[in-house]
Amino acid sequence: MLIWLAAIGAVLLFIAALGIYFTNQIMYIKKRTDQYIIERETADGHYDEKAFAALPKEEITLASSYGYNIKGYYVHPHKTKNTVIICHGVTMNLLNSIKYMNLFLDLGWNAVIYDHRRHGASGGKTTSYGYYEKNDLKTVVNWLREKHGEQALIGIHGESMGAVTTLLYAGMDDAEADFYVADCPFATFEDQLIYRLKEDFHLPGAFILPLASLFLRWRDGYRIRDVSPLSVVGKIKKPVLFIHSKHDDYIPAESSEMLYEKKPGKKRLYIAERGAHAMSYTQNRNSYKNTVRDFLQEITNRHKEGERA
Repeated sequence: MLIWLAAIGAVLLFIAALGIYFTNQIMYIKKRTDQYIIERETADGHYDEKAFAALPKEEITLASSYGYNIKGYYVHPHKTKNTVIICHGVTMNLLNSIKYMNLFLDLGWNAVIYDHRRHGASGGKTTSYGYYEKNDLKTVVNWLREKHGEQALIGIHGESMGAVTTLLYAGMDDAEADFYVADCPFATFEDQLIYRLKEDFHLPGAFILPLASLFLRWRDGYRIRDVSPLSVVGKIKKPVLFIHSKHDDYIPAESSEMLYEKKPGKKRLYIAERGAHAMSYTQNRNSYKNTVRDFLQEITNRHKEGERA
């Protein structure tokens, strides 16, 4: 009897250890340092410290509904209220958003760059891949809408986890932005984890995912299946530009293709010829910029005609 109890106890302990291990990898994923991001972005020709310092901007601190501060910058070199909010990817921070900020500044828009929860200077204890981040994004959008009013055009550009956050926000009933650019999002967190478990650990997701989801709900209040752009993209009424690199081997381009197919109404899909994950802009700058320019032109033309995106 004692042997059976010991065996059962050992199995339960193993299951608990496995659940905690995998949820730790999700909740507390290792972040990139400022130095790493600056060196990489500088090498790619995206970051110039003096140029960024010279831009007219104001530091913003917003209160998250989860009890911490959201930190960022409102960058406003242009005499316009039209603004794009940039959402960075997981492990990164707003330094990684500067390249996209510069893209939109070049096209005559102002920008907001900010740190997601548990990244950069913002608070928050865990990363949730868009589940909680979407409500922080809502806080940023609402602040900007209150600042500039209903006539201002507000867009959101997201990369990777930032793109997931963007789409999850866009699918909310009270979303206030006028358009969205989703660069290399996954379609569902579940499918992405299954793919990464197979690629990185050669493990099946059939057992691990239900266990991880159970522990994730216990430890952080949500389930893996709750993070699913695919489940909300059909509710998005505003225009979306989906972007993905053809050769992305971290989040396959099929994710954006699935989302594009399911999105009703106005939409565009740009599959970049070169680049790995989140490198579409770096490796295809002219075509990326031209695609974004055309998309923005369509948005502003409709706005001038009296239609809010």
